[in-house]
Amino acid sequence: MPLDPLAKRLLTMMAATPARVRPTVDARRRSLAKLMQFARTEDIAITATDAVMPGPAGAIPYRLYVAADQTEAPRPGFVFFHGGGLVAGSIETHDRVAAALAQATGCSLVSVDYRLAPEHKFPAAVEDAIAATAFVAAEATSLGIDATRLVVGGDSAGATLAAVVCQQARASEGPAIAAQCLICPVLDFEETSPSREAFAENHLIDRAILEADLADYIAEDADPADPRISPLRALNLSGLPPAIIHTAEYDPMRDEGAAYAKRLMAAGVAVEHACHEGMIHNFHAMGAVLPQARLVLSQIGEQVRRIVG
Repeated sequence: MPLDPLAKRLLTMMAATPARVRPTVDARRRSLAKLMQFARTEDIAITATDAVMPGPAGAIPYRLYVAADQTEAPRPGFVFFHGGGLVAGSIETHDRVAAALAQATGCSLVSVDYRLAPEHKFPAAVEDAIAATAFVAAEATSLGIDATRLVVGGDSAGATLAAVVCQQARASEGPAIAAQCLICPVLDFEETSPSREAFAENHLIDRAILEADLADYIAEDADPADPRISPLRALNLSGLPPAIIHTAEYDPMRDEGAAYAKRLMAAGVAVEHACHEGMIHNFHAMGAVLPQARLVLSQIGEQVRRIVG
C-alpha cells in the first residue's frame, strides 16, 4: 500500500533538515534523542527503578519497569535492548517505549544500557547483552521475575543484540529463553537487499547512517558476516526460542527481518511475523504522531502474553 500519510509528513519534515553525507557520532546521538521525543506521551502506570549489574568491563546500568496493575509474583521477565545503530540511544531515549512494552506485555522489563561504539567497538555491546541476560536469569528471584518465562527483545540494532543473545545462549547452553521479540530488526550487514536499495534515501534511516554506524561499530579487520554482527548469517537456527518479529513496509531492513522469519520457520522455530503496511523504520516508537505505534505495541503485548502467560 502507499506510504502512510502521517509517516510521509514526518519524513518530509525530516528531509527539510540539512543533508548529512556521513553524520558524526554526536549528531547521530542528538538526532535519535530528538526523534524519540515522538514516543507516546500519555502517562503510563509504571514503576521504574534504576540500578547497575556486573558486566565484563564494569557495571552496566539498567532500569527495571513494573506495571502498576501487575500483581502477579513472580512475573514473566523481558530483557530489552534499545536501538540506535549500536552508537546511539540509551535507557533514557527509550524510556517511554520500554515503559509501554512493560505495560503491554505484563512483564517486569529490564532495559539495558549496554556500551556504545565507537568508544566501545564490537564485541562490547554483544558481551554486555549476554552478561545482562545471564544476570537477569540468575537474579530473577530478587527482580521479581520467573526465570522460566524470560523474553529477550529489542528494537532496530537492539533487536540485533537480542537475536545474537538467543543464538549464543543456545550454543553455550546459557539461560533458558522463552521467546525473542524483534522489532524492526537489523540482521544482515553482509549483503544488501531490495528493501535496503529501495529505501536507501529519505526513509528515516539512510544508507549514509547505516554505513557510518557500521564503520563506528566494527574494527577494520572484523567480518560483517560474523553472526554476532549479522545474525541472519548464522548457519544453524534450529532450537532457538519462538520468535515475534515486526517489520515495516517502507523500512530498509524489511527484507532481512522477513528472511530471518522464513529461515527460523524452516528450522522448525515457531514464528509470528507481521509486516506493517505503509509504515517506516522505528514507527513503533512514534506514538505521538503515528497511531499505528500504539496498535503494534498492543499486538506485541498480546503475543508475549500468549507465550509466557
